[in-house]
Amino acid sequence: MTLDNFNFSGKKAIVRVDFNVPLDENGHITDDTRIRGALPTLKKILADGGALIIMSHMGKPKGKVNPKMSLGQIKDAVAAALGCEVKFAPDCAKAADAAAALQPGEVLLLENLRFYPEEEGKPVGIDKADPAYDEAKKAMKAAQKEFAKTLASYADVYVNDAFGTAHRRHASTAVVADFFDADHKMLGYLMEKEVKAVDNVLNNITRPFTAIMGGSKVSTKIGIIENLMDKVDNLILCGGMTYTFAKAQGGKIGLSICEEDKLDLALEIIRKAKEKGVNLVLGTDCVAGDKFSNDANTQVCPSNDVPDGWEGMDAGPATREAFAKVIRESKTILWNGPAGVFEFDNFTAGSRTIADAIVEATANGAFSLVGGGDSVACVNKFGLADQVSYVSTGGGALLEAIEGKVLPGIAAIKGE
Repeated sequence: MTLDNFNFSGKKAIVRVDFNVPLDENGHITDDTRIRGALPTLKKILADGGALIIMSHMGKPKGKVNPKMSLGQIKDAVAAALGCEVKFAPDCAKAADAAAALQPGEVLLLENLRFYPEEEGKPVGIDKADPAYDEAKKAMKAAQKEFAKTLASYADVYVNDAFGTAHRRHASTAVVADFFDADHKMLGYLMEKEVKAVDNVLNNITRPFTAIMGGSKVSTKIGIIENLMDKVDNLILCGGMTYTFAKAQGGKIGLSICEEDKLDLALEIIRKAKEKGVNLVLGTDCVAGDKFSNDANTQVCPSNDVPDGWEGMDAGPATREAFAKVIRESKTILWNGPAGVFEFDNFTAGSRTIADAIVEATANGAFSLVGGGDSVACVNKFGLADQVSYVSTGGGALLEAIEGKVLPGIAAIKGE
C-alpha cells in the first residue's frame, strides 16, 4: 500500500517520524529540517480527513524519563509547521484515551518513545557477559512486542516516515508494523524518496559513478567501501583517513589522525581497487596546522610528508583539483564525509571544492546523493543543499542501505 492510493478519511493514522531535532540550552529548535521533511506525509493524512498521532524519539535517554529530551518542547513548533493545534500525550504508553478522543483533522503528539527501554528492546542494567543476559534479552523482546502492540492499538493505519531510524528494529520502527495488515501499513513520502534515492545510486547507475568517502576513520566506512568496489568507477577517499593510507604506504604524517591497526586494511583496499579496475583517488597534498584550531598556523605539504608537530587538516590545492576533475566528469555521485575539519572556517576549502564540483556535475545532468550528518552539514553550511539531486536525512540508515543491508523499518512494511 502507498500513501497516495490510501484514503485516510475517518481513519486514525499513527506515524513514526524522526523529530530528533537539535535544541539549544533553552529547548529551542536550532534546525527544523526533520520537521519540515515530514510535513508532506502529515499534511496528506489531515487533508484526507484523517486524525494524526505522531510518535518519535529524541536523544538517548536510555529508557528513563529526562525532561531535557521531552517532545513537549517541540509541540508548538510542530503546531506552527502544520498550521493547527497539536495535543500532547505526556506518556506514550498511556495515550489510549487521548487517541480514542481524536476527531478527524486533529493531531496528537506522543511523548518520547525512548523514555521506555522497550522501544529499543535492549536489556537495561545488565552486562552482556552476565549469564542471565540471554534471559533478560528474551524478556525484553517480549516486553517490546507488548509496547508495540499498545502503540498499534491507538490507530487504524501505520505509516513509517523515519528513515533516520529505519536501520533499527525498534518497537515503533519495525515491530509495530506486525500489528497491521499489508493494506494498513505504508512508507511515508520522505521514506519513499530516500529508498528511491539509494536505489538510484546503487541500481540505476549512469556512468561514470563516483563515490566520495570522507571522515576520520577507515574502520567506520570499510563495509561501504567494500560494497562500492563492485559498483563504482572512481572512489575518492579523503578526510582523516588520508593519513592512514599515507602511513600504510611508508609516508610520514606528523601528528595527523591515523588508525595504526588499519594500515594493512588500507593496503588491502589499494590492492582491491587495482584488481577491480577502480580508479582510487587519494590526497597527494594537504593543508597542515600546527594545532587543532581554526587559528592554527598553516602550510601546504605532501600528504605523505607532514612535518613533525603538524597535522593534516584539509585537502591541499593539488588534491582539490584532482577531486574536482573526477567529480565534474561523473554522472552518478555519492558523497559521505567531509574532506577536512570543515567545522573550522579556515579548513573548509577541500569540502567546499567537492560540494562545488558536485553542484556543477548535477547542473550538467548527474544524479547526486549527499548523505551522512557531516556531509549534510557541509552542503547546508555552504548553502548548496538545493543544488544537488538529493540530501538524505539518514546517517546510519543511509550507510547501511549503501552497504547492501536490509533495513528493518522498510522490510517491516514491504514484507521482505
